[in-house]
Order: sequence, then C-alpha cells, then structure tokens
Amino acid sequence: MSGRPLDVLEASLNESVTVQLKDGTSYFGTLAGYDQHMNVVLEESLEDDDGLLGGLDVEEVEDTTIIRGDNVVTITA
Repeated sequence: MSGRPLDVLEASLNESVTVQLKDGTSYFGTLAGYDQHMNVVLEESLEDDDGLLGGLDVEEVEDTTIIRGDNVVTITA
C-alpha cells in the first residue's frame, strides 16, 4: 500500500492495524477513526509494552483507545 499518509489511513479504516509509539509501546486493534493530525482511534485494542504483541504478554484489553498523533512512530496495516 502506498500513497499519502491520510489516504493510507482511509484505506485501513475498519482493518486491523498495529500502532507503535515513541516510548516503544505498541497497540493492536481495529482502526475506527483518525484525523488530519494522525490522532487515531482503535477499537478492541491490545496494549503491549514488551514488544511481544500477539504473544502471551499482552498487558491490557480496552474497548476503545485514542492515541495522540504526535506519539505515533508507525502504523502498520
């Protein structure tokens, strides 16, 4: 997938994504929304601060997680 960042986010709506933050924490969930600042909303998200996302060391389960765009390093679909 290539294109402008907001176009990529638009194409990823309602899809599973992984969001990596500056502090090394990753979130995995369904991309429910975003804005022009790349603030993102994930539903049914899992938080992983040990880099073992998908393994047994997932820390929390949240219904909805809002992540401020200036903390985001990567968003992977």
